Amino acid sequence: MLIRNVHIENAAEPSDVRIERGVFSEIAPLLLPADGEQVIDGEGNLLLPPFVEPHVHLDSCLTAGTPRWNESGTLFEGIAIFSEYKPRLTPDDVKERAMRALRMMASHGIQHVRGHVDVSDPHLTALEPLLEVRREVADFIDVQLVAFPQEGILSFPDGEALLRRAAEAGVDAVGGCPHIEHTRDMGAESVRILMDVACDYDLLVDVHCDEIDDPASRNLEVLAALALETGLAERVTASHTTAMGSYPDAYASKLIQLLVRAQLNIISNPLVNMHLGGRFDTYPKRRGLTRVKELAEAGVNVAFGEDDLQDPWHPLGNGDMIDPVFMGVYAAHLTGYDQLQDSYRFVTHNAARALHLQDSYGIEVGKPGSCVIVAAPNFYEALRTHAPVTHSVRRGQLLAVTSPAKTKLLF
Repeated sequence: MLIRNVHIENAAEPSDVRIERGVFSEIAPLLLPADGEQVIDGEGNLLLPPFVEPHVHLDSCLTAGTPRWNESGTLFEGIAIFSEYKPRLTPDDVKERAMRALRMMASHGIQHVRGHVDVSDPHLTALEPLLEVRREVADFIDVQLVAFPQEGILSFPDGEALLRRAAEAGVDAVGGCPHIEHTRDMGAESVRILMDVACDYDLLVDVHCDEIDDPASRNLEVLAALALETGLAERVTASHTTAMGSYPDAYASKLIQLLVRAQLNIISNPLVNMHLGGRFDTYPKRRGLTRVKELAEAGVNVAFGEDDLQDPWHPLGNGDMIDPVFMGVYAAHLTGYDQLQDSYRFVTHNAARALHLQDSYGIEVGKPGSCVIVAAPNFYEALRTHAPVTHSVRRGQLLAVTSPAKTKLLF
């Protein structure tokens, strides 16, 4: 396959890209097509590595309004509603919704996904169907699964045993929800438990950490210290960390230094964090977001996810990674021109690094020939116009083609 006339990651001058036997083999201007080679005309548009969705909930997706809508817009009502939904959860239901959601994401150029599956369930109803989904979609999308104790490890009956059952079943990562535990001490202990499970089963770690507007919620420091002590380091991710937006600056500065030393990844979910955060405030209202700008400037790897997709925690969403970037650059005050141009990295390179994929990801000779063409010459224009992905290519195979809408003015 030869992709012609594209601007690779905002490059000023266009290039051509050749993919042979599933890997990038040549990147240079004005490459000549070989006999019978498939040629895609990039038309001067933007070529990026595939989009990465580093944080989504595949077991709850596409359930918004069932059994009821989250009228308060709070995290806690969302948890209560999904607990009400669980009795009607079946393997077929989970699998059908997850497949629909993943195909929706693939249509927008997403080729890598990290999905959290709730294991606060004595039957682990959602786990086996999602393990099946992971196998069945491998040709068009890579899925990592995180065992997520939505209702706590210590505050839910047999929480640790359920987490270990999920680890034995074959998840890719273990998670936690320490701020949901009954006490601060239980929260810290739950982090120690999940890190022990990760070490015992050689798994990645992704924790819903301090997803609350409470400046006294300090589980992130425990996670970072254990990442440093265990040597898991960059294999550990903290998602949300919204309490950091309420921390005093002196403490936040100390914490960020620890995060740098521990090589921790941070995943912010701007759409859901802005939606759920600040709900208990009158005025002034907090943004409900972690310190994205300060973390990135300090050298912490920060990625963006969409998180919830039409479920009790987020009534909207369609699997388009432009959406969390668009919200994120506004909410985090990242609207300088260079910041806007580089913001695609939150859902490409940075997200791939959080998923521990960086060695096999990117548009470089010798790496898997996977990429997307976006209908704009650079990412500033892509973000400004909400440009669609026109072509999604995976290991040299064309997965999806979209024709951008055209408007004809009749005056």
